[in-house]
Amino acid sequence: MDNFQLTNTINLETAANTYTIHYRILGVPDGQPLIFIHGTPWSSRIWAPYAQAYTSTFRVYLFDNPGYGESPGGISISDSKAEPNVSLACQAEAFACLVKAWNLSEPPHVIAHDFGGIISLRAHLCHGIQYASLCLVDPLAVSPFGSPVFRLVASNAEIFNSLPSHLSEAMVRSYIREAAFKPLSQAIEDMFVKPWTASGLQGMAGFIRQVKQADQRDIEEVEQRFREVGQNMPVKIIWDRAEKLAQLIGTEDVVIVEDAGHLIHYDQPVRLAVELTKWFQSMKGVRQH
Repeated sequence: MDNFQLTNTINLETAANTYTIHYRILGVPDGQPLIFIHGTPWSSRIWAPYAQAYTSTFRVYLFDNPGYGESPGGISISDSKAEPNVSLACQAEAFACLVKAWNLSEPPHVIAHDFGGIISLRAHLCHGIQYASLCLVDPLAVSPFGSPVFRLVASNAEIFNSLPSHLSEAMVRSYIREAAFKPLSQAIEDMFVKPWTASGLQGMAGFIRQVKQADQRDIEEVEQRFREVGQNMPVKIIWDRAEKLAQLIGTEDVVIVEDAGHLIHYDQPVRLAVELTKWFQSMKGVRQH
């Protein structure tokens, strides 16, 4: 899916914010809904090859979170000139609104990566979105989170916003490279760097914004309720540091993948595909087309 594009746009409004979300729907019209959620600083493109692989079985939904890829950040209704809102709480709010707007005929299966983990968990716990199952892939959903570089940028946003464009791009490239266990191809690296460059849709200010607004409190607020998720649906975790999250959720379905960094999609693509397929095969009620 080298030329993958999000072909649909929807405008959503909550009590506090408005969102413009770019999305795409693939697969069989009567298939069970399957939603992929990306994290930071990625976009829906990280899931595109996997989404395509399941189009013969599911009705697949892909989208860019507010402030990522093709979707702009949330706009405050009370102050349209305020900085776009891309906090974890707002990401979850936007996702919940999007799922409701899709008017799905049944609860979706959800696969979430990185901050997609806390987005999916908050959408369920805070906004009542029901899932048929939840698979968390290298999720960021427990506190504290963030690498030393992530925390440094968050604490010094004004300084990093003032960097010359070539230094900003070098920093983003380094950040993305370090997320992988194996070297990324130049095409993949460029794909993820492009939105955050001076000529990209989000720009460097967007990259700094999503780091700065990633608040630990949005996780801490719901962390002690994670057990409810495990009681309400099957949950699988694919991660090399899953012990704490698995205990909080109450799931024993944990897979550790060796020789994979945070970008398991590219480090171990076959293993990830196998684990996702095994996950669906293990659940009763998944219809085969």
